[in-house]
Amino acid sequence: MTKDNLRIVFMGTPEFAVETLKALVENDYNVVAVVTQPDKPVGRHQTEMQPSPVKQYAVEHDLPVLQPEKMKDPQFVEQLRSYRANLQVVVAFRMLPEVVWAMPEYGTFNVHAALLPQYRGAAPINWAVINGETQTGVTTFFLDHDIDTGRIIMQKPFAIPDDADVEYVYDGLMHLGAKICIETLEAIITANGHPETIAQDDYPPSSLLPPPSPLKTAPKIFKETCEIDWSKTAKQVYDFVRGLSPYPGAWTTLVSADGKETVMKIYQTRKTGLDCHAETGTLRIDGKQLQVATGDQWLQLEELQLAGKKRMAAHDFLNGVKNIDQCRIK
Repeated sequence: MTKDNLRIVFMGTPEFAVETLKALVENDYNVVAVVTQPDKPVGRHQTEMQPSPVKQYAVEHDLPVLQPEKMKDPQFVEQLRSYRANLQVVVAFRMLPEVVWAMPEYGTFNVHAALLPQYRGAAPINWAVINGETQTGVTTFFLDHDIDTGRIIMQKPFAIPDDADVEYVYDGLMHLGAKICIETLEAIITANGHPETIAQDDYPPSSLLPPPSPLKTAPKIFKETCEIDWSKTAKQVYDFVRGLSPYPGAWTTLVSADGKETVMKIYQTRKTGLDCHAETGTLRIDGKQLQVATGDQWLQLEELQLAGKKRMAAHDFLNGVKNIDQCRIK
């Protein structure tokens, strides 16, 4: 096998996937088609249709684009088959039925933003930061019947600094994912379509969780997932906030002196190391800094956003709020 006779179908939707598709194009791989989500309605009246970032890149580079509503649609399956791909590459896309992932002779591999078998699921980047990991990474593996359980081809680690938010990790893994994809393709070509792989059950535990700790998962994140529990330790809340910043954003409820409740997003905090014995959610001003009581220490709020307002620094928020010492958050 050579690069010239390898026919690839690429599947992906968000910006994260664009970097890998770009790497394929710029490294002269033969991408015969791109599969992505259907255009989504946007705007105030939902009348404008917005293509996915992957579609935008594909159209700009004259790549055929398929946008099935249902992956099992017989018409789509036949259309996909007509491109005669012998390999499919998936990055940040939906779950595929067997009729799709098993179609190419060399199978379908996925670029996953975690060190499998750790953090199987839809939101591995967020959960790695939320859980305070100091390392994550990317994995390529062949798809099989269950989600994120296929045989591992290759992995690359990525360090998570203590002050990094999810945007930093997302950007780093996006570029690392493109790199590992190209290296995986080179390995597949060298092995004539059958590179060495290892079952996840047999894979050495990653450094994220030494045995016998259980594996951590990465389920989809919903609005209710993002509510801050102030009874947790300052470190846990600090990690939770940065694991959801800037999107979708951790949130809490600000209760004013007269009992009015307002949703408030928290985008950045800072650990103070100061022990706290106040009721969780209690607010105080230390110098010109706004701090909140957690389960063990005072945590300093750095950036926040009240519902209907712009994101702002906490000290600017203090300038516009009266009787902050009579307010609390829950």
